[in-house]
Amino acid sequence: MAMATKPCTLLNEEQRPPVDSSPPPDPSTLRKMLLVASIAAGIQFGWALQLSLLTPYVQLLGVPHTWAAFIWLCGPISGMLVQPTVGYYSDRCTSRFGRRRPFIAAGTGLVVVAVFLIGFAADLGHSLGDSADRPGPKTRAIAVFVIGFWILDVANNMLQGPCRALLADLAAGSASKTRTANAFFSFFMAVGNVLGYAAGSYRRLYRVFPFTRTDACDIYCANLKSCFFISVALLLSLTTIALSCTRERPFSGNGEEEKRVTVPFFGELFGALRALSRPTWVLLLVTCLNWIAWFPFLLFDTDWMGKEVYGGKVGQGTAYDKGVRAGALGLMLNSVVLGLMSLAINPVARGVGGVKRLWGIVNLILAVCLAMTVLVTKEAEHHRRTAADAGNAVTQLPYGIKVGSLAVFAILGIPLAITYSIPFALASIFSASSGAGQGLSLGVLNLAIVIPQMFVSVTSGPWDALFGGGNLPAFVAGAIAATASAVLSFCMLPSPPTDTKIDIITGAH
Repeated sequence: MAMATKPCTLLNEEQRPPVDSSPPPDPSTLRKMLLVASIAAGIQFGWALQLSLLTPYVQLLGVPHTWAAFIWLCGPISGMLVQPTVGYYSDRCTSRFGRRRPFIAAGTGLVVVAVFLIGFAADLGHSLGDSADRPGPKTRAIAVFVIGFWILDVANNMLQGPCRALLADLAAGSASKTRTANAFFSFFMAVGNVLGYAAGSYRRLYRVFPFTRTDACDIYCANLKSCFFISVALLLSLTTIALSCTRERPFSGNGEEEKRVTVPFFGELFGALRALSRPTWVLLLVTCLNWIAWFPFLLFDTDWMGKEVYGGKVGQGTAYDKGVRAGALGLMLNSVVLGLMSLAINPVARGVGGVKRLWGIVNLILAVCLAMTVLVTKEAEHHRRTAADAGNAVTQLPYGIKVGSLAVFAILGIPLAITYSIPFALASIFSASSGAGQGLSLGVLNLAIVIPQMFVSVTSGPWDALFGGGNLPAFVAGAIAATASAVLSFCMLPSPPTDTKIDIITGAH
């Protein structure tokens, strides 16, 4: 039986952030919400390139598959530290430019620096002493790449948290507008994904930027550079337009509130965790299991296509490269479905009886799709064995296997739209109900995302190796986690409050 709906308290009275004493703004226009949400397209364009191209890229630099997952620890660790910190200080920022916009602008600048280091890692490594011809790990290039990757993840976390918090500010306490704003954000993430995966799957993009191909950087590397150049241009354009058209009143907390709040950041963060109500803990637990399910596939989806489905090996022949490109196509289809589903979240949620039931249903879809990767892989392996026994070379995958693998990617766009929207909307609504700061509240939710990512990054390589290598063991574990997340969503997750006006700390207009 569903739990009774009640406001979820995130912070007790002593731990709440200073209250903005300026007059509350009217609900912001839809146009301003769309402009701020559009920044997600620029952010996600870069993420799409990471998810589709960087795992194969680091293996081309000489990092073994087992260790490739550890590089992805950068994202969860930086997310665990950066997003709550940025959220905390953006709640209290007294800049004349507003609370959220300075952090969004700084994050965009860091993205530019990070993209340069990642894109030119092979060239910088070669200039520092790496051999372009000798096989084996290119240690200097790997070092430059990891530094750039860390900076990129820090920058992305500086961008995403304040963007979502600014959207919550613009919603001005309306629960329906908060859900709509997060649906817009999810939609533009899908747009960025489509553009990023389309760019990543096009093999001749480097011809637009011919200087990207060098002695140390082959066609694959040059394409990656070219994609990142486009990513930076898109992000800079969208961020400039959004920040120019959306104004924030400078934060002006009253003296009594400022004197009362003297708890250091990490003390307040841990205090917030201790003060969480039971419904909010359930939200964090459902989110945590949801991301344990998602992260193995997001991390190794194109690698799965290259190795298990197409039967290729990194750096040997063309099969692996064909699989990676097919995976990029699958991710683009995934993003199209994600975008369409993002626009339909509210009516679909009403049709199935609420967002908690919708989240449970799509988690079951996620579990089925992850289990289906086993069937697709076994069919592909059977085809290769049959061809080998007959003495024939495998030149093309059967049509059915191609369609089946791409169908898995496309259908996963449905649960991914919910993952990118509903948890953040619920966190914003619950925090607004309790008067907690949007930035810190979303930072607490982010812990339920990055901790499972860290867990998967550390354990997926050894876990896969325990069962003979490959990506399937982590996918199966993800299917089990998705099923558990669905059960909790159905049975324990509270429904959000009805759309009444909620007092919210805000400074946007």
